[in-house]
Amino acid sequence: MIKFLLNQELREEKDLSPNMTVLNYLRTRAAKTGTKEGCASGDCGACTVVLGEPEGDHIRYRSVNSCLTFVSALHGKQLITVEDLKSKDGRLHPVQQSMVDFHGSQCGFCTPGFIMSMFALSKNKPSADKHDILEALAGNLCRCTGYRPIVDAAKAIAEQPQLADDFSRYEAEVLARLAQIETDTLVTLEGDDKVCFSPTSSAELATLLEQHPDARLLAGGTDLALEVTQFNRELPKMIYVGNVADMKQLDETDEQLVIGAARSLSDSYEALSRSYPDFGELLHRFASLQIRNQGTLGGNIGNASPIGDAPPVLIALDARLVLRKGERVRELPIADYFLSYKVTAQEEGEFIEKVIVPKPAANQHFRVYKLSKRIDDDISAVCGAFNLTIANGKVMEARIGFGGMAATPKRAAACEQALVGQDWNHATVKAAMKALEGDFQPLSDFRASKEYRSKTAANLLYKFFIEQQDLKLETRVTSYV
Repeated sequence: MIKFLLNQELREEKDLSPNMTVLNYLRTRAAKTGTKEGCASGDCGACTVVLGEPEGDHIRYRSVNSCLTFVSALHGKQLITVEDLKSKDGRLHPVQQSMVDFHGSQCGFCTPGFIMSMFALSKNKPSADKHDILEALAGNLCRCTGYRPIVDAAKAIAEQPQLADDFSRYEAEVLARLAQIETDTLVTLEGDDKVCFSPTSSAELATLLEQHPDARLLAGGTDLALEVTQFNRELPKMIYVGNVADMKQLDETDEQLVIGAARSLSDSYEALSRSYPDFGELLHRFASLQIRNQGTLGGNIGNASPIGDAPPVLIALDARLVLRKGERVRELPIADYFLSYKVTAQEEGEFIEKVIVPKPAANQHFRVYKLSKRIDDDISAVCGAFNLTIANGKVMEARIGFGGMAATPKRAAACEQALVGQDWNHATVKAAMKALEGDFQPLSDFRASKEYRSKTAANLLYKFFIEQQDLKLETRVTSYV
């Protein structure tokens, strides 16, 4: 049984299919039809809702795609929909009123999703700047091309000195009601001959996976849910890891970051971008904010997609995975995790518990480049990550990872070999670009042709070289001045 607040109403669900998405629950079981179905794949944002979770003495609000969120993820949370934004005296929420004032709603189909994204932004960043606004709305598509008035409405909200609404007034009351829901014990949801277990510790997860090795692991669901919404498949048995507290932690030392595999990409952003600014920039282009609020680093690795954005970066950074099976724990370099298309070194009953990312070392130069048809909310055609140690004009070490170039995320071994021990100059880079041709035989698909991928992959290495030369020149000029 799961318990959660639907707006202000306590809901207890016992006999409910774990394959049901929050979107379908709202529309078919709760008669909340303000939330719309657009794409059912997390691309359009029409179905955006907000989840409220206790965080200390406050509630943290996260925008998510309800079409990709299974109902098991609701336990212990507050699910907020567009119907509940207006105040108890019937007045529109300031976000809703701002959309009216700036004529942001045209056909209206996408409007509830925009409203919910703006609501979450107003709660999390009351004084949002234009960058914050565009990031918050990047996962919402307007089919009527009404972006300017929508952005203007969001700007007007950010300019208000203090946004007073019922969510602020009754926050303590909602926190008290959420505290009454027990969230530190195993929860099981069964219905329609399907089951989903929600453990609260990695030890409990390990035991469950040994007992049910055929269960599918569910983290953010941003990939797994597509099997239900796009391919009409059934998932008879799942284990939801979103409540495993120790797998949502991030520990930092002088040498490394240890990131729990169930920690969301949004929650991992600050530490990763602080150590590697380019990794942070990539995360800004990782799908949409709704997806980053749900998706996890462990999930992006575990689904073994050849076009996942994080794996080539982690390969270049020489990251390691902590894999657990029962009581046994082992470490594996991420470069050795991917074996072939959608096949990994992970054993039956084993799961990714943590991701270990080394901190930058002396003379290390790191860059990431993502090529896609759109800046926001798009999948890579090619993603290249370059990590070179350069000292006294020579390449001492090189780790280069690519996505979109093979059946798996993969190191560019021949390219690396052409660089290591050589002078860091134009001739060396040109030779390494030639060697890169032997590392990959990419395929053509609707994202890019094989010729485009091969050419741009080599050009990304040259771009890296040019940027390093420009950085060296800039440093010299700064020192001279």
